Amino acid sequence: MLEHGGRLARAAAASGTPIEDWLDLSTGVSPYAWPIPEIPARCWTRLPEEDDGLIEAASVYYGAHDLLAVDGSQCVIQLLPKLREPGRVGVLSPTYAEHAHAWRQWGHEVAELDADGAEEQLDSLNVLVAVNPNNPTGDCRTRDDLLRWHEALWARGGWLVVDEAFMDATPQLSVIAETHRSGLIVLRSFGKFFGCPGARLGFVAAERDVLQRLRELAGPWPVSGAARWIGRLALADFAWHETACALLASKSQALSALLQNHGLPPLHGTALFQWTKTEQAERLYTHFAEQRILLRLYTQPRSLRFGLPGTPDEWRRLEEALKYVLP
Repeated sequence: MLEHGGRLARAAAASGTPIEDWLDLSTGVSPYAWPIPEIPARCWTRLPEEDDGLIEAASVYYGAHDLLAVDGSQCVIQLLPKLREPGRVGVLSPTYAEHAHAWRQWGHEVAELDADGAEEQLDSLNVLVAVNPNNPTGDCRTRDDLLRWHEALWARGGWLVVDEAFMDATPQLSVIAETHRSGLIVLRSFGKFFGCPGARLGFVAAERDVLQRLRELAGPWPVSGAARWIGRLALADFAWHETACALLASKSQALSALLQNHGLPPLHGTALFQWTKTEQAERLYTHFAEQRILLRLYTQPRSLRFGLPGTPDEWRRLEEALKYVLP
């Protein structure tokens, strides 16, 4: 199993300190969560039902007609490689490692490609996977690029898979509304923007045949009744969406400026994280851990991803730790 952010309990246990003492900036999840009301008892005492309005709310929110709700976009990452005969799959890298891992597990040849050179490789690919905005680097491909790549791939029966897990705060860059086109598959995550990854809710948009095959692989009741209830209400709360987008944009800019002022200028970022590349990544990761601040460490390339602090005290803690970062 691959390593991920959010291993707060392990970090606390390794240091012999209470988990409550730690600030987790390792996940890229919004610290400004949608306010979850009391969940009705029926969500726990009855089996989930698909005609509960969740898909209708998601269709309006995402601007896509054909959607499937799943227990997190990670579920779809693991299922998609089963839908094709083994072939050659390009993954724009560096990126979320689960994509390449999943395709390799099911016998596909995986080529990890630099985004700037991907177009030259399209004729040799059966599938291209692009995380947009990318995780962890934060860079973003244009809609025109992605749709041009899709057209070239589909002309040979290929797929373009776009993971838009960090797209919610910049919906104008999304290609999800174009998933009526055969061979274009878009993954969306609910937990990151809405700040409740524990709900384990995600969506995939694609043509109906692909969705039906994924539905059969996922099996009955892939999403809990409570997650479906929360998702339906949160996706329909457009006033909250607008406020959250503005807040996250402001806080992300503040985080970028804070890192810049302390000698760790981000190369790229999204509304939910900033990414800085440094040969001192391992040492800095240890430095922040000693201050009970958990970051996301990458070794290829050496870099750190900083999620957003939430409260004023958390911002103060990060700024204090940054003061002691040595050149």
